[in-house]
Parts: sequence; C-alpha cells; structure tokens
Amino acid sequence: MPAHTDREPARLPSGPTGPLMALAAFGFYATHDVLIRILGETYSVFQIMFYMGLLSFPMLVVILIRDPHPGTLRATHPWLMTLRTLTMVVSAGGAFYAFTVLPLAQVYVVLFASPLLVTLLAIPLLGERVGLHRGLAVVVGLLGVLVVLRPGAQPITLGHLSALTAALAGALSGVISRRIGRDERSAVMLIYPMMANVVIMAAILPAVYVPMELSHLAIVGVIALLALAAMTLTIGAYRRAEAALVAPMQYSQILWATLYGALLFDETPNRWTLIGAALIVGSGLYIVFRESRRNVSANRPVLRTRLRTETVAAPRPALPEEPTMDRVD
Repeated sequence: MPAHTDREPARLPSGPTGPLMALAAFGFYATHDVLIRILGETYSVFQIMFYMGLLSFPMLVVILIRDPHPGTLRATHPWLMTLRTLTMVVSAGGAFYAFTVLPLAQVYVVLFASPLLVTLLAIPLLGERVGLHRGLAVVVGLLGVLVVLRPGAQPITLGHLSALTAALAGALSGVISRRIGRDERSAVMLIYPMMANVVIMAAILPAVYVPMELSHLAIVGVIALLALAAMTLTIGAYRRAEAALVAPMQYSQILWATLYGALLFDETPNRWTLIGAALIVGSGLYIVFRESRRNVSANRPVLRTRLRTETVAAPRPALPEEPTMDRVD
C-alpha cells in the first residue's frame, strides 16, 4: 500500500455515522428556523437576533475555556475578519426576515443558491478555476432561482430580496472563512460575529422593541441551543465522513420545510418552487460530485465551506483542511 502524502488526502470512514449526524444537524436547523418564524409573528427579527446572541454568550464562554490553543483574541486578518463578521450578521438577518414572511420551502430553495455562489466567489477570493462542468451547473442552478422568483410573473417582495441577500452574504462569509480559517484561532472565529451581532442589534433594538414574554424568551434560548447543537453535530459529521457524503445532507431541509409548513402554517410548495428546487439541488449535488473527485479542484469551495454552520448564535470554528492537487473541472 503506498504511503500517504500531503498531496493525497486521507480518506475518512464511509459508514453512516457522519451522514446521520449531518441529517440530525439539519433537522435541528429546520426546527430552529420554524421557531424563528413563530416568534417573528410577534417580534422584530432584530430583537430575536439580539436575544439569541445574548443568550449564546454563556455557551461561548464554555467553548473558550475549553479552547486548547493559546493566544490572544486579535485577528490575524482584521479586514477579512471584519468583512466575514458583517456578512454573517447580514446573512442571518436576511434569512430570519425571509422566514417570517415567505413560505418555508421557498426560503430554503433560494438559500440553496449559496453553494452556487460559493463556486463563483471562490474564483476571485480563493484563486479557484472553474471549468465547463461546474460552470454549467452554476448556470442551471441560478436559472432555478429565477424559476422560483419568476420576476415579472409575480412581485419580488422584500422577503425575496432578503433571502437572496442572505444567500449571497452567506456564501461570501463561507469563502472568507475558507481563506482565513487556517490562520485564525477558533476562539476568534467564534467571538467576533457574536459580539458584533449583539452590538449592532442593541443599537437597533430601541426602535423595534416589544416587551418579551418569559415563555418567548425561553424559545429564544431553545433556538440558540439548537444552533449550537447543530453546529457541533455538523463539525462532528465532517470529522467522521467524507465531505461528499455530508454536504448533500443540507438539502434534507427542504423536506423538513415541507413537513413543518404543512403541519404548522398550511403551506404547500407550488410547482414553480418544486421545479426551481429540482434545478438548484440538482446543480448543487453535481458540483459536490465533481469536487469530491480526487485532483479536480485545489480548493473544493463547496465541499469545504460549511455554510449552514455560520450563524450568529453559533458561528463555526475553523477545521484544518487537507491540501489537494490543482486541476480544473
């Protein structure tokens, strides 16, 4: 058996543990989003985000205490860290607002455009070269977004624009994390977005504040716990299985959205949402398949960018990534 080198990434176990952990994580995320939808009927998303960040700090303190890596909380890449922090806050705010005003399935379908946008943003930010296969997949997926939105056939609302903004900001945040993750401490990657979220939302809070019932505050705490649990499960999944087996699990959220929408909000995805979802999910899965092939891509931006773990309640720490050989596909 040939010796492992840094040019040939080590293969992780291919058993069911990793994918099952990812499925559970995205189920938690879907429940997290449903609770935001419920609270959004009474409170502004800015107020929800403020309390989410505030209630997440005790969990953050525990994580920081257990951080084995010495060092300060100064960022190695301050400007990129600032941009990542702002894009995370914008992405969360856009997604939260979209969940409160649009059908759940429609929001997820638009957010699923993030992996496609990651592929595009990886060109200038990671030096990625995208060949014909992935380029066509991106075009098909973006056409799927147009099918869902149907500009001209239906009004494009603030909710739609918020979901699109969330997808773009989330993709940018994920690619930046990919670029700086090896140089920054996990504690830095965690604390900056959470602090920024609390400070920014605290500044907005006086304009939107509504007294919050104790039971609703408890729901906010559950949302924060779900985000942390989902983040932990997702990271565990990537450590136990190949990214090609874990990344596709994010699309299970459309099933949760359909179920929750039917049971709680009397929502049924229309045919345009289903057609758009097929195009977007299909193109996303194709990109994952192409990037999972050895020596296809130097950066593998979709496989190695854990988009959904980037939340202001539980921003992900960086995980070490293996180098791969450069090739265009």
